[in-house]
Amino acid sequence: MQRRHLLAAAGCQALATLSGPVRAQTYPERAIKILQGFAPGGNADNIARTVGIEMAKGLGQSLVVEAQTGAGGTIASAAVARAKPDGYTLLLATGGHAVAGALYGNLPYKTVADFEMISTITYFPFLIVTSAESRFKTCADLLTAAQKDPQALSYGTAGIGSTHHLAGELLAKMAKVNLLHVPYRGDAASITAMLANDVSFIIAPPTAVMSNIKAGKLRALATTGPQRWSGLPDLPSVAEQGVAGYDVRSWAGLLAPAGTPRAIVDRLNQEVLKALQVSAVRSRLEEMGGEAKGSTPEDMKAMVSAELQKWTQVVADAKIPKQ
Repeated sequence: MQRRHLLAAAGCQALATLSGPVRAQTYPERAIKILQGFAPGGNADNIARTVGIEMAKGLGQSLVVEAQTGAGGTIASAAVARAKPDGYTLLLATGGHAVAGALYGNLPYKTVADFEMISTITYFPFLIVTSAESRFKTCADLLTAAQKDPQALSYGTAGIGSTHHLAGELLAKMAKVNLLHVPYRGDAASITAMLANDVSFIIAPPTAVMSNIKAGKLRALATTGPQRWSGLPDLPSVAEQGVAGYDVRSWAGLLAPAGTPRAIVDRLNQEVLKALQVSAVRSRLEEMGGEAKGSTPEDMKAMVSAELQKWTQVVADAKIPKQ
C-alpha cells in the first residue's frame, strides 16, 4: 500500500513537471489579454494595440487590450502581478512603472521581482519647451539664468511624481541649479499655463506639444534623450547643452507575471521583435513620438532595475513625499 502511494505521488510530480513544457508547446490556445493602466485612446493604449495586432498574426490568437486606469498605472500592474503566470495576462508597462516603484511607499507588488520582462517596445524623450516670446532661446540660456538667480525659474509638469516632474528634479540636480516645480493636472493644463507665461518652461512629451511648436506658439529648447529626437533633428539634447550624461526617456514594454514559463516568455519576445520590424508598426510608433526598440528579457530587466534605482535616488534627493 505504501509503495502504491509513493508511485502515485511520483506520477503526480512527473505530470506537474511535464505540464509546464507541454503548455508552452501548445501556447497560445486562446486570446491573450494585455492590461494597460491609462486612458483608452492614449499613448499606452495605442502602443499596446499597434504591437498587439501585429503579434496576433504570428501567435495565431487575438491580443485584447484592456484599460485598468488609476493610480499612475499601478492598478493594472497589480492586477498582472496577481494573475496566473500562464502567458494569457500581460502588462503594457511604461516608464511610469519604475517611477511608481520609486514614489509609492506601499505598492502591492515588487516593481521588478513580481514580473517576467518580455521586451521593450519603444522609447520616447520629453521636450523642454517655453513660449515663443520667451527670452530663452536654448536650454543653456535657461540654465545660465537659473545659476545667476536661484529664485528665477519655475517649470510646469503634468503633476507631482510624474516622470516629467522627476525629469525636472534630475535636471536641477545635475546642472546644480534651483528650479521651482509647479504641478498641473495633466499636460494640457501645463501647456495652457505656458501659453499664458505662468511658468518659465514646461517638460512634456512630444505628442502633447508638437502642434503648438509647429504653430509657432511654443519653442522647444531641448530634448531630454541621450541624442537628438528624429521628430526635431535640429534640436540639441540637454546633454549637448552642458549637462553631460543627462538622459530621461519614457518607454513602453511588455511584462508577464513572475513565474511565467521561460518558453512562453521567449515566444512572446520573438513575436514582439518580429512586430517591431514591420514598417507600418515602426511608423506608427514614430508618429506617437517614439523610437521602436526591442530587447531581450534580460536587457529589459536590467533597464527597469536601473530606472528604479535612478528615480528612487531622485525622489530621495528632492525630498518628494512617498505617496
